[in-house]
Amino acid sequence: MKNFKIKKKTIIIALVATVFLTYSFKSKFFEVAKQIEIYNTLFKELNMYYVDEINPAELTNRAIKNTLKDLDPYTNFYNEQDVETARIRRAGEYGGIGVSVFYTKQGIEISEVYKGYSADKAGLKAGDVIIAVDNQSIKNMNREQLSMFLKGTPNSKFSVEVVRQSKSFTKEIIREKVVVNPVPFAEMIDAETGYITLTRFNDKASSEVKKAYRKLKKQGMKKLVFDLRYNPGGSLLESIRISNFFLPKGKKIVSTKAKIKKWSNTYTSKNDPLDLEIPIVVLINERSASASEIVSGSLQDYDRAVIMGKRSFGKGLVQRYRELTYGTQLKLTISKYYTPSGRCIQELDYENRDLETGKIPKFSDKGINAFKTANGRTVYDGGGVMPDVEIKTSKKNETTDALIKSRAIFNFATDYYYNNLTSKSLEDFKFSNKEFNRFTEFLKVDTTFTTVQESLFKKAFLASKENNVSSEYSKIKEKLADDKIKEISKNKDIITALLEAEILERYFYKEGVYKYNLKNDEAISQAVALLNNPTQYTEILSGK
Repeated sequence: MKNFKIKKKTIIIALVATVFLTYSFKSKFFEVAKQIEIYNTLFKELNMYYVDEINPAELTNRAIKNTLKDLDPYTNFYNEQDVETARIRRAGEYGGIGVSVFYTKQGIEISEVYKGYSADKAGLKAGDVIIAVDNQSIKNMNREQLSMFLKGTPNSKFSVEVVRQSKSFTKEIIREKVVVNPVPFAEMIDAETGYITLTRFNDKASSEVKKAYRKLKKQGMKKLVFDLRYNPGGSLLESIRISNFFLPKGKKIVSTKAKIKKWSNTYTSKNDPLDLEIPIVVLINERSASASEIVSGSLQDYDRAVIMGKRSFGKGLVQRYRELTYGTQLKLTISKYYTPSGRCIQELDYENRDLETGKIPKFSDKGINAFKTANGRTVYDGGGVMPDVEIKTSKKNETTDALIKSRAIFNFATDYYYNNLTSKSLEDFKFSNKEFNRFTEFLKVDTTFTTVQESLFKKAFLASKENNVSSEYSKIKEKLADDKIKEISKNKDIITALLEAEILERYFYKEGVYKYNLKNDEAISQAVALLNNPTQYTEILSGK
């Protein structure tokens, strides 16, 4: 009888819980349906009675963007063109002319020319601005319109009108199949040390890393520098496959925790590894994110590689594409991921964003938690993967951040190239102090790099109705420019490296930048030095 009462009580509790959950689900569903109906009726009324014409697609697009803006920056709506662009990025293949671009009011500005493709064959250069395609002006078009002009069916032909250094000319170009190799460079640094750089985790990432690894092994590689700096991430599955290359079969690589149970998974290595013995240094920096952090985090947790560089970006979130109607998609964050030791390295707490100020707190503000690697070394969560060996550089300030986000370095490299057209030697190239000073002088006339203080001051001046402030304005403007130069000069080491890379690319393509870095990059030099010191390498990973 007692057992019957206990069972009866349990059944009642279960029924109450079920009723509560059902009610909660229905309540949420009703609220969603209610809000959609409100928007639909509002939209119809606007479209029917508003005094001016309304663009339905533009209005809806803006409404969707506003709906998503207070979530994390990775949850995005994709229209039909965006969906195609995202597919191309994942696949790593498309019909085009082999360039990276900026979209501007003037037209399409070329930011990089890929060696050997049709744009390169046609003689186009970084800094060129395409202002017309097939005699159609593309000035003042929006980004979505501009993105459609250069891509297309391979072997299709079109003409472009180009402005270069204030002079215009016309070129005929044939689109071709462009393959974006996520491993653009893999070479031997010395007789025993190989170098592989991985720039993105697209669908070709693991196969290209494997190919590069086998090529270098044939050349005598016994140690590896694996460069994930500036890699923004990409495919979760590709990061698992690449981790598996250097970890035993059956090891947990990463786990995910989601609201939906079926999206909470533990991913293990499924294949036999490529190499469990080769000493590895993985290079990361503050722009190594997502899948890059899964690879570096898993290899660190199993003490399989020494992680060297700067603390990584701190993106511990996983996204998935969801099909919507009319060929559109929603990319939304579905889960957080955790390294084998249990770390979530997510830096920013988007859920607790201050909606008034827009400020986003950091998980690390609440305190970080310690975890243990396989060998008992202590590692931490909250804010990226911390390297085992930090590369010392100057501490980047806000002004330098603003400079890097602007187009000033790119614009200077364009100016530098056309003032130094004689061929240069890759081996002898060095960006001197004199040239850095030239760069600081260039910043005084470049309009793309503007500090907050300069913007506010200019706004106040334009709003002023006093005619006698012009002379004072010039003095203060000059003072603000000088202050700006002083601030960025504190990060001369960081900026010089960026300038060197941008300039070298104009003469020797991206390949030349990688070759130059093999001998001149401080992080690569320190990685090689550590690999050449097996005692120190072993001590770091042993945790003793």
